[in-house]
Amino acid sequence: MENLNQIIKQFPEVGEVQEVKPLTSGWINQTYLVKTVAPEANDYVLQRINHQIFTDIEMLQHNIEAVTNHIRQKLEAQNEADIDRKVLRFVPATDGKTYFYDGDGYWRVSVFIPRSQTLEAVTPESSYLAGLKFGEFQAMLADVPETLGEIIPDFHNMEFRMKQLREAVAANASGRLGEVQNIVDAIEKDADDMCRAEQLYREGNLPKRVCHCDTKVSNMLFDENGEVLCVIDLDTVMPSFIFSDFGDFLRSAANTGKEDEQDLDNVRFNMEIFKAFAKGYIQSARIFLTPIEIEMLPYAAMLFPYMQAVRFLADYINGDTYYRTQYEGQNLTRTKAQYKLYQEAKAAAPEMKAYIDSLL
Repeated sequence: MENLNQIIKQFPEVGEVQEVKPLTSGWINQTYLVKTVAPEANDYVLQRINHQIFTDIEMLQHNIEAVTNHIRQKLEAQNEADIDRKVLRFVPATDGKTYFYDGDGYWRVSVFIPRSQTLEAVTPESSYLAGLKFGEFQAMLADVPETLGEIIPDFHNMEFRMKQLREAVAANASGRLGEVQNIVDAIEKDADDMCRAEQLYREGNLPKRVCHCDTKVSNMLFDENGEVLCVIDLDTVMPSFIFSDFGDFLRSAANTGKEDEQDLDNVRFNMEIFKAFAKGYIQSARIFLTPIEIEMLPYAAMLFPYMQAVRFLADYINGDTYYRTQYEGQNLTRTKAQYKLYQEAKAAAPEMKAYIDSLL
């Protein structure tokens, strides 16, 4: 802990520390709660940033500062109460930057939001709140003045993911192509349709927005009454299509099976979760959405299980070099489960469209 205390001293605002203890949530960054001595003072969250995943820390923190400062200004303009619980605030280090490099790793400190909790459970109620909050998050950032950097290039670029799959197929590094050729063929059949967003973007018909890009119920803080305080885990905030936030949430939340479900009969697309999330999302985001973005929301729900199937399949063909696996063939199991979810979402697309039309 002595090393942690030395790091905390680089952030003078924190003041005298009473104790430092690990916080359990979040698996990408190492996170600690810093309790301070003064009874009226803030407590803080200390994080070591995973710079294997986030390689440009300057860009990462610039994105986060641009977003949190803009949201804070919006909340102030609305005369919102309790603003410090409704947006994260990162503390400057001695050099004025919101991170510190100790020669080995990168660290940052944010103000701990008191009387807050995260939820894991995906219910229609929590999904509605997630739609409402992530839609509001995008709406608040629709006019952010700074240009944000793409912190993980091509993260949700379907054309890029298809290119990776085709390279894996061409190389067939693990000799597994023969057993999965039928899945490759099925995926290729829909590839042009699923790469539609990139095509529309090139034609100037689809904008990129500031998106969260990791929309989960657990990436929101709730107060003691179950009301949403704010969106957290802002490391993946970057320019993307709005489908990133809409489709990525539903890929996990609306899946009735596990990500690596072995019994494909268990994999269905949960329309109740879809309706709850879509209702909240459109309620808060429709003020800035273009007609084509609204029209393509069912596409977003199909896109993300399709994209994930492509990524798992490419990794399986490459010999399981990217995703951690717990058993032989797990990436193939994951591929089949995600492809089944894609098929289920595709079958539900007319119902999704009719429901969205009813909201408008």
